Amino acid sequence: MSLPLLPTISTAFIVLSAITVAIGWYQIKQRKIETHKKTMITAAVFALIFFVIYVSRTIFIGNTSFGGPDDLKIYYTVFLVFHITLATTGAVFGIVTLLAGFKNNLVRHRKLGPITSVIWFFTAITGVAVYLLLYVFYHGGQTTSVIRAILGY
Repeated sequence: MSLPLLPTISTAFIVLSAITVAIGWYQIKQRKIETHKKTMITAAVFALIFFVIYVSRTIFIGNTSFGGPDDLKIYYTVFLVFHITLATTGAVFGIVTLLAGFKNNLVRHRKLGPITSVIWFFTAITGVAVYLLLYVFYHGGQTTSVIRAILGY
C-alpha cells in the first residue's frame, strides 16, 4: 500500500498538535506555566503547519473525493461536514484562547482552554478518520485542483 505524501504529513501534524495540547493541559494542571506556554505555542505551530500544507495542497493539487462504495458516500459526507465544522470551530477557539493567554486575560483563557482542547481532540480524531477513509480503507477518488477548476483546464 502506498500512502500519499502530503496528506500523510499534514495528518501527522494535526496529530502532533493534539498530542502537544494534551501535554500542555497536563503541564498547566502541574502549574508549570512557562512550560505550558511553550508547549501550547508548539501545538499552534503544528496546527499552522497542517493548515499551510492543507491549503497549499487544496489550491495546487486539489482535494480527493471519497472513493469508497456509493452507499457509504452520504455517511462520509455528513462525517466530513462534522469534521470541517469541528476544525473551523476549534481553530477559532484556538486563536481566541491563545490571544487571551498572550494578553494575560487568564479568566477568559482558563474558561476557554478546556473547551478548546476538547474540540481540538475531536478535530484530530475525526481528521485521522477522514484520512483513513480516503487513503487507507478505500482508494481515494478523483482529485481536482482549485486552480484547474477556476481556469477550466
